Amino acid sequence: MPTRDEALALLHEWVENEGLRKHMYAVEAAVRHYARQRGADEDLWGLAGLLHDLDWERHPDEHPHRGVAELRERGYPDDVIHAVLAHGYPDRTEVPPETELDRVLCACDELSGLVYACCLVRPNGIDDLTPKSVVKKLKDKAFAAGVHREEVARGLELIGLERNEHIQNVIDGMKAVAATLEVRAVDRQ
Repeated sequence: MPTRDEALALLHEWVENEGLRKHMYAVEAAVRHYARQRGADEDLWGLAGLLHDLDWERHPDEHPHRGVAELRERGYPDDVIHAVLAHGYPDRTEVPPETELDRVLCACDELSGLVYACCLVRPNGIDDLTPKSVVKKLKDKAFAAGVHREEVARGLELIGLERNEHIQNVIDGMKAVAATLEVRAVDRQ
């Protein structure tokens, strides 16, 4: 299995946009948080979270297929490849989310973008962010308009958790990489 350092090198080779990189780090952190909670392979799950949007910048019309081809060529595990394909279902692939990893990746993808956006408009960033604040912004369709609310709802169905619990899990996961994401209060000074 490729290492995280190898995955980071691949990410930096394919993704130049810092915002997209941060999104990928945020999703990785949230997915890793779930892996720890569920006793799953954190490194394996982390790779899926980190590389799920690998080809978005270079090949948006072929996403996630071009990225998956690259991952296959580089010997990434089938579980990672399946999860990356499943996160594009049903609009971009015909691979439904079947495994726990698939469901967690789908559930964390759009929600992590919303949590990140919430951090950017708060004086204390992620430091005191609560699910209640995220839900309020979730209902405001003008806020972070690029976040697909229907995908957030679909993710909740897939993961089978109460909304606030899932949001808190994503916040907790992202706190682990808050310095990288630059979403702490100290990052605003």
